[in-house]
Amino acid sequence: MNHQQTFPVIASTLSARQLGYFVKDRYGLDDKYNCTLFRTGMNHTYFLSNGETKYVLRVYSHNWRSKTEIIEELELLKTLKNKNLSVSFPIEDKDGAFIQEINAPEGIRYVVLFSFAQGEKIRFMDKETCFRIGALMANIHNYTENKHINRVSYHKKSLIESPYGYLKQFFSDKLPEMEFIREFGGNFQNSDFDNTKTGIIHMDIWYDNMAVTDEKEITIFDFDFCGNGWQILDVGYFCKQLFFIESDKEQYELKMQSFLRGYQSNRFLSEQELRLIPKAGASIFIFYLGVQAQRFDWSNIFLTENYLKMFVGRIKAWMDYYTKNEVTGAI
Repeated sequence: MNHQQTFPVIASTLSARQLGYFVKDRYGLDDKYNCTLFRTGMNHTYFLSNGETKYVLRVYSHNWRSKTEIIEELELLKTLKNKNLSVSFPIEDKDGAFIQEINAPEGIRYVVLFSFAQGEKIRFMDKETCFRIGALMANIHNYTENKHINRVSYHKKSLIESPYGYLKQFFSDKLPEMEFIREFGGNFQNSDFDNTKTGIIHMDIWYDNMAVTDEKEITIFDFDFCGNGWQILDVGYFCKQLFFIESDKEQYELKMQSFLRGYQSNRFLSEQELRLIPKAGASIFIFYLGVQAQRFDWSNIFLTENYLKMFVGRIKAWMDYYTKNEVTGAI
């Protein structure tokens, strides 16, 4: 290779300044807008602000989502917005397009401008906030029930078997943690979820993907993992996240019950769905452990045996808790 040629890369971070020029031109924004990198990760997030108005710019990683998958995500968001459901929504450019393409060193990367969700991320939420999150989640589920999106479907294979395959590239299947995941998969049947409500699900509703205002108005964002599946998965995942945030399990119980009351103020949960909350929450955690292995390029600093022990330890603690406690209806 000629040393004058640019060496190929598998991932790059786009210049915030150049991205700012590009977006201001495409969207007809004035020069007062300043573009800054917020964080890298699954996708890269930038903020675009002029001091008064703020937007979020998502730069999808190369080959992470197909254009079809992104179109489906954005169509869902536009519909939810039109139904007056509080989500961050895509903004169209001067020509009415919602997706930009940038020729990055590694290849095509898609870029979408989103509305900025007003408020703050709140890790320790009070009971009223938990109630409102439940109510909003239920309203979204009421709209998406029995609907289908041209994206991934979540079931035993995508939630547990494929993630286990990704993890096997890095960890011996003799490790107790890997055995735990395998056994969990053995005890997980798609038929467990028969007769539960299905539709389009978010898959990642927790405090990091929502903004809460002082008036407790909530906006949910980051639908990057949305797909098809049992809607109790979203409920179980929120409860599982709450379980780890609240080390005081009395507080956890109070807040979880408040969340479930909020959900059931807009939508019924059957006894079967309530019983499936532990299994639903654990399966999504296994799924995300698999994503971390799948996306080793950004997660390699912590994808170690110690991390695996810690992460699977959290899943075990959750499952152990529910061998001693049952989820009761909170109506």
